[in-house]
Amino acid sequence: MRLPAGRRLATALLVLPFAAALAGCGADGHAATPPPKITTSAAAPAAPAASPAPSGSAPAAMPASVPVGVTIAAAGVDTTPLLRLGLNADGTIEVPPVAQADRIGWYENGVTPGETGPAVLVGHFDTVKGPAVMKNVDEIKPGDTIDVTREDGTRAVFAVTALEQVDKDAFPTEKVYGRTDRPELRLITCGGEITDGHRPDNIIVYADLVG
Repeated sequence: MRLPAGRRLATALLVLPFAAALAGCGADGHAATPPPKITTSAAAPAAPAASPAPSGSAPAAMPASVPVGVTIAAAGVDTTPLLRLGLNADGTIEVPPVAQADRIGWYENGVTPGETGPAVLVGHFDTVKGPAVMKNVDEIKPGDTIDVTREDGTRAVFAVTALEQVDKDAFPTEKVYGRTDRPELRLITCGGEITDGHRPDNIIVYADLVG
């Protein structure tokens, strides 16, 4: 699916690349890691509620600065540098190449982590070569932190507010890519039992800036 004309921040689902580029997730006879199943409320909010900042008030938005590293202690993730993801020729979002499945990518046509709006990160759960950077996504729980190191030397710390597992054909486009009035983060990976060579679901981690 192509992006709407004239809109830099993606608000149309860029699900097709997940179906294509992750088509080899555990397929082709490779013994795959059992996929996680994220349980979410049927009444998940359109925009996850913010976790309170340590001071009791939401932190101010940060100026733009390219993300260079991501640490998620709960999932054993500590990766740098980040890949910069853009759009494919058909208007779909890029994903990290299989050869760099141990890296997380940042969608550079959106905001940088810490700016007002939803910054989007993407990482593989697994590939034909085995478990990848987000293999422990099922260990992440609300309240856990995602620490993003930025090019200007600052850190944007996000607290997880919710996790959601959805069929790629029912991806919550506006909820993930739609504009927000505060700094938020989305981390997207794949999930579900392998079907026709790829995992049919996306797992989305939602987080709000807390420091």
